[in-house]
Amino acid sequence: MARAIWSGAINFGLVTVPVELYSATEDHTVHFRQFERGTSDRIRYRRVNERTGKEVDFGDIVKGYDLGDGEYVLVEQEELDEIAPGRSRSIDIEAFVDLDDIDPIFFQKSYWLAPSKEEFGRAYGLLLQAMDRTNKAGIARFVMRGKEQIAAIRAGADGVLILDTLLFAEDLRDPAKELRKLPSKTEARGRELDMAVSLIDSMTEDWQPEDYHDTYTERVHKLIDDKKAGRKVSVEAPPAEPTKVVDLFEALSRSVESRKGGGGRKKSSSRKPKAPDLSGLSKAELDKMARELDVKGRSKMSRSELEKAVGEAQGSRKRAS
Repeated sequence: MARAIWSGAINFGLVTVPVELYSATEDHTVHFRQFERGTSDRIRYRRVNERTGKEVDFGDIVKGYDLGDGEYVLVEQEELDEIAPGRSRSIDIEAFVDLDDIDPIFFQKSYWLAPSKEEFGRAYGLLLQAMDRTNKAGIARFVMRGKEQIAAIRAGADGVLILDTLLFAEDLRDPAKELRKLPSKTEARGRELDMAVSLIDSMTEDWQPEDYHDTYTERVHKLIDDKKAGRKVSVEAPPAEPTKVVDLFEALSRSVESRKGGGGRKKSSSRKPKAPDLSGLSKAELDKMARELDVKGRSKMSRSELEKAVGEAQGSRKRAS
C-alpha cells in the first residue's frame, strides 16, 4: 500500500477536513544507463570546479543567480529556506469555479485526497458530493516540498477527491513569442469542412481510457527482448507523407468511406444500467446514462440539469417502446 506524501487539512469556509495526499500517477517509461560505445564502461557524472578541474563535495556547492555579463548573486540554501513558505499543513480553498472553465493547459499533476481518519469521512463526503453536484472545483493554495502550489480540488468518478496541481498564469508561454510563425487564419472550403465534420462524427465514441496504452514502451521492451535473444529487430513503417492541398477533399472522402466500411476501431459497448432513483446518482453516473440515451448538450449541463434530461429521455424511450 502506498504511503501518503503529504498530510494536512482542507479548509473551506469554517469547515476543516484533515486529509492525506497520495500520488495518482506513476512513471512506467523504460530507463537506460549510459555506456561508452564499444565497451561495458558506465558513464558517470561528477561535480567539477571548471577552473581547477577538481571534484567538489555537494556540501560545498551554493546556488548562483545569473545577472548577466558574468556576474552572479550567490545564495545559500538556508537563506532560501528562511524566505520560502513554511511547512504549511493546510489546503486553503479560496474560491470555487466551474470545472469546465479551467483550460486543460493549466493542469500539471494529479493526486488522490483521502480523509486521514475514518471519523473525518462525513465532512470529506459532504465536500465531495457538493462539488460533484455543482460540477465545481475548489481553487486552493498549499505548500508541498518547500514550494507554494496552486491546485484545483474536484470530485472524482471513483468517489474520491482529486487534487490537480496547476501552473501559474506566468508559467505559460505566449505562442506568438514561441512559434516561428503563428498559423495563418484560412477559411475552409464548404465541401472540405462538411467532409471533415463527417469524419469527426464517424470517429466519435465514448471516452474509454482503458482502451489506450503506451505502445511505444511496449515496442522498446520488444526491442530489448529481441536484442537479448539475438533476433532480428523489426522496423516500424515510416510516418505518412503530408497530404497535399489538392488531395485534401479526396483524402477526407476516403477516410469517411473507410469508417463506414468498418475500417475504424470498434466502439466499446457498454451495458445499459438499470433505472435507479436519479436523485441518488452522482454527476458522473448521470453523465454515463446521458451518453447511452444520446442526450444532446450533456457536457455543458450541471448535475441537476443532467438529472432532468436523463429522466425526460428515459420517459421518451419508454413511451416509444
